[in-house]
Amino acid sequence: MPFKLVPFTGDQDFDLSAKNTYIVGRAVTSDIPIFDPTISRRHAELVPNTTGVTVKDLGSSNGTFINGTRVTEGTLAANDSVTFGKVVFQLKSLDATPVRPPANQAPAPNQTIVRQVSVSGGMPAVMSPSASGSPSGVGQLKVAGVSTQERQAKKLSLLLEVAQKLSGELDLDKVLGRVVTTTFDVMNVDRVSVLLRNDGTGELIPRMSKSRLGDASAQHVPRSIARKAVEERVAILSDNAAADDRFKGGQSIMIQSVRSAMCIPLMASAEQVLGILYVDNLTATNSFSDEDLQFLIAFGGLAAIAIKTSRFAEQIQREAMVRSNFERYFAPNVAAEIAQQQGAVKLGGDRRPVTILFSDIRGFTSMSEHMSPDAIAGLLTDYFTEMVEVVFSHGGTLDKFIGDAIMALWGAPIPHADDPDRAVAAAIGMQRALVALNEKWKEEGKPEIGVGIGINYGDTFAGNIGSHLRLEYTVIGDAVNVASRLCSKSSKGEILISDPLYQMLKDKPAVEPLEPLAVKNRGAPVPVWKVKI
Repeated sequence: MPFKLVPFTGDQDFDLSAKNTYIVGRAVTSDIPIFDPTISRRHAELVPNTTGVTVKDLGSSNGTFINGTRVTEGTLAANDSVTFGKVVFQLKSLDATPVRPPANQAPAPNQTIVRQVSVSGGMPAVMSPSASGSPSGVGQLKVAGVSTQERQAKKLSLLLEVAQKLSGELDLDKVLGRVVTTTFDVMNVDRVSVLLRNDGTGELIPRMSKSRLGDASAQHVPRSIARKAVEERVAILSDNAAADDRFKGGQSIMIQSVRSAMCIPLMASAEQVLGILYVDNLTATNSFSDEDLQFLIAFGGLAAIAIKTSRFAEQIQREAMVRSNFERYFAPNVAAEIAQQQGAVKLGGDRRPVTILFSDIRGFTSMSEHMSPDAIAGLLTDYFTEMVEVVFSHGGTLDKFIGDAIMALWGAPIPHADDPDRAVAAAIGMQRALVALNEKWKEEGKPEIGVGIGINYGDTFAGNIGSHLRLEYTVIGDAVNVASRLCSKSSKGEILISDPLYQMLKDKPAVEPLEPLAVKNRGAPVPVWKVKI
């Protein structure tokens, strides 16, 4: 089965054919190249098959996620989302949407939408002939054909066209508008309404309505019909709602002069009702036929899929918006964790132990005096990109850039038991990444740089600090000052750590002691260790 990988951003999509293997990555040689800093050069492998796509993460720094869950290997089905780093795609099937079984077939044992004809005498919840022995209603479906086969073919073609239109729309209001407009286009009805259930209260809320009479009456769906469709999960056809015993006491039916009506539940799954699709005629009884209800059930199934997909897309977009705000400072997986943990980053802040890392380019001021502004900006962009990727890959938080310096945190806002070890591993990774970066610059005729790094561990105030116009998540306190002093003391290629940090390390690296460091406002010098790289 052919599939298409469609980005939520609207950029280029990718066709996936069975029996092929596709490499997703930042490298230009990738089968699916994604030029984003959160994507690794060889990020993931995709293998399509007849039912879906097997997804395998290739050891990427920022992970691969299926429907929001990080995976090493998993299976992607049609309409599922897959996230590489922070770039989100949805898998679309290129096959036609299957049509529901014909209306005259009995429902499967686990089928929850029961077809039902509601007439004055009261009929069982199956499609049966009317009391007169003839099919119920004259029919309002705008499908012409000289034979049953021709009409069936035209109905299938119409459903396919509807499926294609609905699948191409992700905005919920536009989906509902298209559902209502299409219903008017294909059926002779006076009113159409879509009501969606509130997830919290279960109440049916009018979302999209239209009346051929040009008034607001389409918003008023008879409660007795709507309640029966939702509670019993049945599709209802009423030849004469006002005379139907099952709707006795339904004053809204009498007030609105409802004569013929059809109402179907919009099912997201066997147990979840998204809402209802309701149509009626106000003047004629026996206006809808069995064929009309059959078509509306199939059409409603397509509408329910489109509504579910658009809601899922809205959820992904909301999470992506939250994550895009956080991902400037946090690793993508940390940002995803924050987005899922309501209140993880609070207004204000609290005291907590944090590991603080400062890095600074040595001699950058004098070096930049001999470089053009564009050259300085290009060099810093390359440098910051590599360093931040290392920080993120070790679960760190980017606090800020200070000129050519970097301040990074571990333990805020999401703490981990091995935060000090992560920080030291990141520092070693930064120095090694800089060696490779310098080799590249040397070949390009660019100047080489050296970086000093200082790391400390201690109690800080962590939280949102600033004014009502601009807030910044950061940490303040004496532990921050000590980390900054350690960085200032370090030379090119060095990593200096404080004794409190060294004592917290579970996997202690090779170190050598240095002269204790005098720090302002501290009575005793701070013991210092130099990490051997």
